[in-house]
Amino acid sequence: MTSPTVKLNSGHQMPLVGFGLWKVNNDTCADTVYNAIKTGYRLFDGACDYGNEKEAGQGVARAIKEGLVKRSDLFIVSKLWNSFHDHDRVGPIAKKQLEDWGLDYFDLYIVHFPIGLEYVDPSVRYPPGWQAADGKTVKPSKATIQETWTAMEKLVDAGLAKSIGVSNMAAVLLLDVLRYARVRPATLQIEHHPYLTQESLVNFAQSEGIAVTAYSSFGPQSFIELDMQSAKDTPLLLQHDSITSIAKKHSVTPAQVLLRWATQRGVAVIPKSNHQGRLQQNLEVTGFDLTAEELKSISALNKNLRFNDPPAYGVPIPIFG
Repeated sequence: MTSPTVKLNSGHQMPLVGFGLWKVNNDTCADTVYNAIKTGYRLFDGACDYGNEKEAGQGVARAIKEGLVKRSDLFIVSKLWNSFHDHDRVGPIAKKQLEDWGLDYFDLYIVHFPIGLEYVDPSVRYPPGWQAADGKTVKPSKATIQETWTAMEKLVDAGLAKSIGVSNMAAVLLLDVLRYARVRPATLQIEHHPYLTQESLVNFAQSEGIAVTAYSSFGPQSFIELDMQSAKDTPLLLQHDSITSIAKKHSVTPAQVLLRWATQRGVAVIPKSNHQGRLQQNLEVTGFDLTAEELKSISALNKNLRFNDPPAYGVPIPIFG
């Protein structure tokens, strides 16, 4: 089984369910990607900051070599990190990332955060993380979002990216990009789960023909692994009575309910799992429908509770403030 797709404003088809590579260990990443392809996954969501693009590329290469898929069957996503927002840094780092993946082009290349940071040469530290070359301070660059976006558009012109998008942007920044974009953002990737529904942002993006992709669909789950106190203090969505009761009614798992809550509303998802059974289940989240009342009850869990916020990592840049 493979995922249904959504047509992007760039004309390309993007799978509605993909596999997220955040926090996939380097030593298992190649096998994880290969096994996900065997299971039916076609979209893989990577990033410079995840530090595992070489290994992910090895998994892709093995699957192609063995004839499981062709390159054209896959939808590979990567992201521009904050340290490379200056206009003349975008092209070179995208090419480096493509080399790491062993690819000629990305299907989608995304601005990871709307934050330009001081350049850190890959020979100094890669991925660079949030800190400057000294490894201690966080230093903003002078690059504007428009400068960065103009350089992103050149990746499309050069055939290095089929589509380009943004992530972690509020509506006001998205409006700004739309004013000057020659190539419109094809996607907006945001933290999106029942504790953070961001309905007005989702509705605005979709009304502008921009596809929305959710990350952290299970809410606090991913952030407990990072020892984040706010996540530890939050009831797990996977164990919430509202979610488990709906799951029981449909004979599916709580994870499938959370993913279907997104996909049924046209929001793409990128969960990950190292467990073969859950890997298959996550891919099968378009095979049943929730009722309008169930969708509404899940959305009613909203607390405007965000976990992926730079200050939560000790970075004094409150982009969502």
